[in-house]
Amino acid sequence: MSQKIRKPAVAGMFYPAIKNKLKNLIEDIDRQEEANFDPDLEQYKIIGGIVPHAGYMYSGYQAVHFFKVLKKSEQAIDTVVIINPNHRGMGPGVAVDDNSAWTTPLGDMEVDSEFCRALDIPVSSSAHDNEHSGEVMVPFLQYYLEEPIKIAPISMADQSYETAADLARKIDTAVSETGKKIVIIASNDFSHFVDPNEGYKLDNLVYEKIEQLDAKGVFDTIRKDNISVCGYGPIMTLIEYSNLKFPGTKTSLLRRGNSGDISPSTNVVNYICTLFYL
Repeated sequence: MSQKIRKPAVAGMFYPAIKNKLKNLIEDIDRQEEANFDPDLEQYKIIGGIVPHAGYMYSGYQAVHFFKVLKKSEQAIDTVVIINPNHRGMGPGVAVDDNSAWTTPLGDMEVDSEFCRALDIPVSSSAHDNEHSGEVMVPFLQYYLEEPIKIAPISMADQSYETAADLARKIDTAVSETGKKIVIIASNDFSHFVDPNEGYKLDNLVYEKIEQLDAKGVFDTIRKDNISVCGYGPIMTLIEYSNLKFPGTKTSLLRRGNSGDISPSTNVVNYICTLFYL
């Protein structure tokens, strides 16, 4: 039986399509961010993180911190569960991918089919085919993690609190059934196309609820104040899973910024990278 491989949808747009250029870009961003890296976090058990998903030239400076902590921790990982918003609205409300592997300029990364089956949620390649917010995590994983790990990509078009809580329970069940050691990435960009100062204030309202591990509060705050956080479903799922599986979970803000740091503007997208750990 031949394997079905997902080809990159945004290589050459969100990150370089040539292997050496991609590796050099990540290496350069890592080097620039070295002074901002917190080595104290390496000692803890990492549950997951909120990681931005814009083009590397914009949000890579925030994103690399999560992957570097993961690498430095030397934590045993079987599968990285990548939960991302479905910007295009294709496929079911929540869906795993049916490909055997995802390929990037750095090679192939195997999809954990066993874990995906254990999740017992709909399967849809159309929910993932042209979506960037899960794909951009894969080259980072390939660059930073040398051990052969697998991915379980989950796309969320339905980002209700109820759906996030249900997905968290399904992930917990899948972990129990398969015995897999997982880490969860909640793919998300914060306020979109706002004045930097206004976006900072709005994001603080959401981030306060994240620090409190209050998933319902995240949902209610975003709706009440009309805050343009695009991956709140993945965030709520990570919070609910953490509360369910690891009472006492802590969070740490790794790095924060916006697109205006690279291309000065009064109309920016905000990025926050956060670690969930014990």
